Amino acid sequence: MKFSDLVDYADNLLQIKNFSPDYCVNGVQVETTREIRKIVSGATASLALINEAVVLDADVVVVHHGVFWNGDPPVMTGITKGRVSALLAANIGLLAYHLPLDAHPDVGNNVCLARLMGWNWEGETFGRHNLGFVGLLDYSIPAHEFSQNICSTLGREPLFICNDRNKLIRKVAWVTGAGQGYFKGAVSLGVDAFVTGEASEFVYHVAMETGVAYVAAGHHATERYGVQSLCKLLADTFGLDHQYLELDNPV
Repeated sequence: MKFSDLVDYADNLLQIKNFSPDYCVNGVQVETTREIRKIVSGATASLALINEAVVLDADVVVVHHGVFWNGDPPVMTGITKGRVSALLAANIGLLAYHLPLDAHPDVGNNVCLARLMGWNWEGETFGRHNLGFVGLLDYSIPAHEFSQNICSTLGREPLFICNDRNKLIRKVAWVTGAGQGYFKGAVSLGVDAFVTGEASEFVYHVAMETGVAYVAAGHHATERYGVQSLCKLLADTFGLDHQYLELDNPV
């Protein structure tokens, strides 16, 4: 299929025009003249990912974290030059979807994390761009068990903050990636726990003073599922080959 047709479909699906301003360029970051037959996806458009995509003869790379970010110098030097040069040399396109992929109700990072963890989400959201999700567990479990379930499922030890490890958890709010700024808003909704990827200093005090458990399960660990879901949909819809590359990041 044509690159432009793939772009139009993905851009419309994720409604990228509704997420402005974002921290990065959504949609096309590097164009290709290739006929699109094979998609390689990953969480971040690192040089390691791009080099693997070249070896796999990908036609387009689709990621959550792209190359071009607002606030970066508008010059093609250093890391940016290295990544873009590798793509251009192989004539591989790059698509990146940031906040639109977090928020999407069917293929987004938040809903994919909920499915993976078995959290029941019925559409309740909060915060900017409705990036905060709220749902219920099937039944109440102790906070330490809730954290351990996340550890077992995502394959990494989360940062777990709670003033009562036996506190029962049923109502949960979550924002994948760097969602610590949504914590106070989640607390105001009466949730028992809040899950995101990272933590800032203030969250410790808020968690201890409110009794709402805080779990930072890793930025990469919580945001690697949406791009897989998106690209599976693209592959199934258009008869394309798709391969996801898991390049671990401990952050």
